Amino acid sequence: MAAIMFVYAMFRQYFPPQLQDYIFQYGKKLSNFMYPYIHITFDEFTGEKIKKSEAFSAIQNYLSDKSSANAKRLKADVVKDSQSLVLSMDYNEEITDEFNGVKLWWSANRTTTKTQQFSFYPAADEKRFYTLKFHNRHREVITGTYLSHVLKQGKAIAANNQQRKLYSNGAGQGNRSSTTWTHVAFEHPATFDTLAMDEKKIREIKKDLVTFSNGKEYYAKIGKAWKRGYLLYGPPGTGKSTMVAAMANFLNYDVYDLELTTVKNNVELRRLLIETSNKSIIVIEDIDLVGVKESLFSPPTMLTSLIQL
Repeated sequence: MAAIMFVYAMFRQYFPPQLQDYIFQYGKKLSNFMYPYIHITFDEFTGEKIKKSEAFSAIQNYLSDKSSANAKRLKADVVKDSQSLVLSMDYNEEITDEFNGVKLWWSANRTTTKTQQFSFYPAADEKRFYTLKFHNRHREVITGTYLSHVLKQGKAIAANNQQRKLYSNGAGQGNRSSTTWTHVAFEHPATFDTLAMDEKKIREIKKDLVTFSNGKEYYAKIGKAWKRGYLLYGPPGTGKSTMVAAMANFLNYDVYDLELTTVKNNVELRRLLIETSNKSIIVIEDIDLVGVKESLFSPPTMLTSLIQL
């Protein structure tokens, strides 16, 4: 290594800049000739994990069918109330795709690093991403039409699979693992038509929900986050969960049941909230008991609403 650094220093010092540029350009061409493939990475989150990437979700849907047919190593999940398995491409696995006679390769990958935080259980920060590999001569086809095709197909698959999901957070494997979201099919039959509630109040709630669901542009215009909170209060058996189910069925939203007792710290809570989908209902139960562990959340301002849309 020291010899390489010495040669490089001599090169930078004694070779004219014009000759250096020529050598670098020639070296780049030689490198491209020896390995003419381009790699594009699609991360699960954009920026500093502020928002989940729509491209990642679309690619995940697009590759779902191809993975079960072509991948050699698969991950299997059991679907609730069914004997069938849902198969997806395992990490570090690669499958081949073809578009207009162009062959390309997709791979699923992840990296894990330890995060520095004040906790008895240091959490592992996992970064998931897809990598697309293709020959340099097909660059225009891939960046021009193929990626648009993948995103369009992925969104179409998501639209066809409109089964709502009920997510819950639980501890990961091992005492030192962070909590993760798991889900089952959301099949609660409750609707506003079946609620034992004053009809005038039901109309008010439905009108408020419709106004909110159609107000994305308005919220963006006034510079506020597109979300809405509701606080449901009452003893067990008074219909709080049924109300949540009716709202989810009315809006066609997924439901996230956030169990705070399994969350170790602010970093983990933030990650769980970021991983929720855009159109979803976040339910925080037993909100009156949050003070028992409020030292973990400073300040606990986000815990004032039971239901967060």
